[in-house]
Amino acid sequence: MSNANGAWKSRLYNAYVSSEQAAPALKENAELMFRPRKAFLTHVISHHLPANRDVRILDLGCGHGAFLYFLSQAGYRNVSGIDVSPEQVEVAHKLGIAEARLGHLEDLLCDESDGCIDAVLAMDVLEHLTRDELFYTLDHIHRVLKRNGICIAHVPNAEGLYGMRIRYGDLTHEQAFTPTSVRQVFRTIGFSKVSCYEDKPVVHGVKSLARRMIWDAGTLYHRALLSAETGTTSAVLSQNMLIKAVS
Repeated sequence: MSNANGAWKSRLYNAYVSSEQAAPALKENAELMFRPRKAFLTHVISHHLPANRDVRILDLGCGHGAFLYFLSQAGYRNVSGIDVSPEQVEVAHKLGIAEARLGHLEDLLCDESDGCIDAVLAMDVLEHLTRDELFYTLDHIHRVLKRNGICIAHVPNAEGLYGMRIRYGDLTHEQAFTPTSVRQVFRTIGFSKVSCYEDKPVVHGVKSLARRMIWDAGTLYHRALLSAETGTTSAVLSQNMLIKAVS
C-alpha cells in the first residue's frame, strides 16, 4: 500500500515479523515452515486454480511466500509475488523463494498490460485497504486479468462466529467483509461470477477429520438460529472466507 496510509502503517509493516504478527520462528526449510498451511493452500490450488501449469499467476501480498512455494511444488512455472513488508520478503528469500519481491502491489499492477494475467491471488490483503484503495486495487486486478481470469482472495468474515478476532487481530486491518458486501464490490467492479466459501477444516488426517466433525456439529445450532430468523441456510460462519471471482 502507498505511503499515504501514514507512517504508523509503514512502521507496522516494517516490523511484521519481529512484532510476531506474521511468520513464526524461521524453520530450516520451506516444507517445515509452511506445513501448518499446506492442506489449505494445496486445497485452494487443486480446487480453484486453472489446471494448466503454464498460466501466469500474480500473488499480491505474498508474505513469506507460502502460496508461491506450493504453486511451485504443484508445477506452476509462471508465478511471481510482491509484498510491502521487507521482513517477510527476507524470510521468503532465506527459504529459497526467489519469486517474492519487495514493493507496493499497486505499482506491480500498474506495470501490467490489460488482459495479460490468468489468475491474481489476494490472500489476506483486501482487509488492509481503505475503501478507496479497495476499489482502485480491484479495478486494476480486473483490468489485468484475461477474459474469464480468476481472482482468489481470502478475507476476514464479519459474518463469522469469530470474525472480529481476525478483523481486530492486526492494527493494519481497515475492514472486514460479508458474502453480501463481497458480491457488491466485485460485481460493481465488473466481475461476472463471485463465490464465497467457508473456511471449513480441510480433511487430511485423523486430527483434521475430528476438527471438521466438531465444526460441522458445532455450527448446526447457529445455522438453525439464523435460518429461523431469515429463512436462509447459506451462512458463512468461519472467521475467514475464501472468494473466487471470475472476470
